Amino acid sequence: MPFWIAASLAAALFQTIRFMLQKKLSVSTLTPTGSTFARFAYALPFIWLGTWIYLRVTDQVFPSLNIAFWGWAALGGVSQIAATICLVALFAHRNFAVGVAFAKTEVIMTVLVGLALLGEGIDLVAWGAILIGVLGVLVLSLKPDTGHGALRQLGSRAVVLGLGSGLLFAFSSVGYRGATLNVLSDDPILRGGITLACVISMQVLAMLVWMGTRDPNEISRVWAARKWAVWIGITSVCGSLGWFVAFALQTAALVKAIGQIELIFSIAASALFFKEVISRREYVGIALLLISILALIWTIS
Repeated sequence: MPFWIAASLAAALFQTIRFMLQKKLSVSTLTPTGSTFARFAYALPFIWLGTWIYLRVTDQVFPSLNIAFWGWAALGGVSQIAATICLVALFAHRNFAVGVAFAKTEVIMTVLVGLALLGEGIDLVAWGAILIGVLGVLVLSLKPDTGHGALRQLGSRAVVLGLGSGLLFAFSSVGYRGATLNVLSDDPILRGGITLACVISMQVLAMLVWMGTRDPNEISRVWAARKWAVWIGITSVCGSLGWFVAFALQTAALVKAIGQIELIFSIAASALFFKEVISRREYVGIALLLISILALIWTIS
């Protein structure tokens, strides 16, 4: 199995664990902005420490970073924050499931954005596998009572926010891919780690300025939640490093397509740890996603 596929699968698994921790620990004292900041802030020291240790163990020096790197990294970081804001805004709408379903078109948008910005396309077989995966995601996301209403609600605010978040996440993934390609090193782990460390640093700084001017007390609440939030930060680093290493080796579109297995991990976690029942519709969606992912692995391997 190619290393980038293993990195993508590991990233999806760690991201699922992070979501489980967030659900189980329920840091309910924080606002959505505070929760997002906590994820970045508590991840920051671990990624820099890990990068420093990796440089020492492998006897490498910190690579030089050009202007193009910082441009791509800024594009990825800002787009990720904006995309998260769009997703949080979806919670205020009754047709939340419809909006989220349209947000899951992120993989297709990543193909188009990657082609436009980096000139990285995919072949027809990969396109077919991705479309099967998107169909599986839609089956998982759209509940029976909202599925028929999805097309009628194309102009709704929830759909606009969903499509907006999908597009912004696509720009984020392509931005990170572009940043890793501009780290002057042949080591994909180092390229991914350096990019992640720099991106999180920029995100923490930007959110500190934002929260400092809008709600300084939220920063104190984030610190008060450190007992549990630190574990979210650790799993966030592990997951994000997997994504960034994969981006250093493969196009963003294929990485995100493989990463959709996260939905299967999440459903499995819901059934095994939270004792939630899996519906027939969810089994169909899981089957479609598995077909898509296995087809991609078979095509690329």
